[in-house]
This record gives sequence, C-alpha cells and structure tokens, in this order.
Amino acid sequence: MSKKRPSLGLVAKLSGVSPSTVSRILNNTAKVSDSKKETVLRVIEETGFRPNLAARTLAGGRTMSIGVLTQYIDSPFYGEAIRGIEEVLASEDYTALFASGRGDRELELERLNMLMERNIDGLIVLSSTLEDNELEALAKELPVVLTGRATLNQKLTSIGFDNLGGGALALGHLAELGHEVIAVIDGPDDPDAKLRMDGIRAESSQRGIDLIPELIEVGDFNELGGYRAMVRLLDKPTDFSAVIALNDQMAYGAMLALSESGFVIPEDVSLVGFDDLPHSAFTMPPLTTISQPVNRIGAMAASTVLAIGEGFNQSVDQSVAASIVVRKSTGFPKNTKG
Repeated sequence: MSKKRPSLGLVAKLSGVSPSTVSRILNNTAKVSDSKKETVLRVIEETGFRPNLAARTLAGGRTMSIGVLTQYIDSPFYGEAIRGIEEVLASEDYTALFASGRGDRELELERLNMLMERNIDGLIVLSSTLEDNELEALAKELPVVLTGRATLNQKLTSIGFDNLGGGALALGHLAELGHEVIAVIDGPDDPDAKLRMDGIRAESSQRGIDLIPELIEVGDFNELGGYRAMVRLLDKPTDFSAVIALNDQMAYGAMLALSESGFVIPEDVSLVGFDDLPHSAFTMPPLTTISQPVNRIGAMAASTVLAIGEGFNQSVDQSVAASIVVRKSTGFPKNTKG
C-alpha cells in the first residue's frame, strides 16, 4: 500500500498558518515574516509535500477560480444563489468551485481547507458556522464575501438580506387581513431564523397581537420539518387562522399536512412562506411569501469578490430589502382550526 501523500492542509497545520498562507508563500505573493516563511518551507521539506505545478506556474498566481462555500448544495434556496454566482463568474471567464459544510462546523473547516488547497482567487461564503474572526483571517489572505448574514466587522464584506423587515412584512400582511391568532413554524438555531422571528415579534407587538408560545413550533428548514411542525400545531387545543413558515420549503410541508387533515387554504387557514423560491408560484394554491432575491444576491456576491480581487473598495455591509409577493394562500379569516 502506498504512503498517503502529504497535503497542503497538513503543511499549514504543522506550520501554524492557514492553507492560503502556504499557497501564497509557494507563489511568492505572501506578506509574512521571514521566520514564518522559513518555518513553512522547512515543514514542506520535512514532509515531502509537492505542490501542484500548474497552480505554481500560473501567470500572476491566478487560477481563475472562485471558491463557494455553502451549506447544502442540494437545497433549492442555495441552488438559486449558486446559479447567480455561476452566471457572473462565467461571464468573466472564472470557474466556481463548490463545497458544502451541511451545517457541520468540522466538515465546513475541512471543505474550506480543500478549497484553499486549490489556490482559489477568492471565496464566497453562502452562510457559515464560522465566526467573524475566523473569516477575517481568511480575508487577509484573499478576497472574501459573505452572504446571508450581517456583520459588524469592518474588515469583512457582507451582502445581507433584511430578514427582520421580512418577518415584519409577513405578520403585517396577515394582520391587515384581520388575522389575530397566528401560528409560526420557526427555523432551527440559525441567525436568519432569529432575525425573522424578531421581526414577527416586533410587528405583532406594534399591532397589539399576542403570539401564543404554544403556537410556535420549530422545523428544520426542509419540507419534512414543516410537515411535522404543522402536524404538531394541528394537535394543539388553541385555534389559529394563519401560519407563517420561516422558509418556503417548510411551507410546502405545512401545506401537505393541512390538506391531509381536511383544511382548505386559505378558506380555513392562511399560509405565508419566506424566500419566494421558483416553485412557490406553482403550489396549490400559489404561496404568498416574502421575496428574497437569492439569485441576485448570488450575482452581487460574485461581482463583489471579483471587484475586491481587482483592488476596488467595496461597501462593507450591503443589504437587500425585503418585499412580499401576495398569491392565493392568504385571505380574510373565515374559520379557525377546530
């Protein structure tokens, strides 16, 4: 059996630096102390690491590739962002390299190291479990753009979405229709879900509507999670006339649970989703939802990371406003559950 070839990640670990620093030392573009450079070169010699020749001989050190670190490549939500990223990068003759962390911090770090070993020219992070200080360290090495989260870190570039405002819009729409008892299918322990719930709570307080704790159930941002949460809500003794699901995928599952239990949308229960995924216009009935232009956010992220790579200063925190798309899944309250 052949001995496993040492990786760039191993060299970085033994040297006490990031994989991108090792790459830039090999390309002679790193701004590091002589002692740190000597340490890395010594570890390379001791381990017998042999860097990819093609990556080292590229003119100007560029690979014309951008890393994209996401959570779930198979998610329709992230899929829309990825499509926007690919369209922009392809127009500039760049290739996107994708890796997913699946919500697991250790796996995310492993996939990040894998991308860095490929000597990428920049990194787009489509939400992350990593802390701001960890991402800031990366941003010192190469252009980094975050999406899906706001940051107060002035050294990071972020393209966010007004989740707080989106939550307020969802609650406000139902309140204006006359709904007073509103259930919520919350998301997992996630910054987006927290902001959306904060917006719902703030708007409900503003309008004098009490959110009943037992009518808040947690899903996990997929269809099955929404289905199960809706089943639990229907088992509650408290009546409600409307439901807000904190993403469209959970709303799809909620639709099925309501239908199986004999409820008609929106005559019996109104339903609001969040994200405005392409499929939401074709559900039965078409889903009222908070529009998050994910494709445009992905395109903005790609344009921004390329601009940073060319030396242009970019706004530290860019935000996309929320809007509501009213379709046939919401109406005036007629009947309540029960």
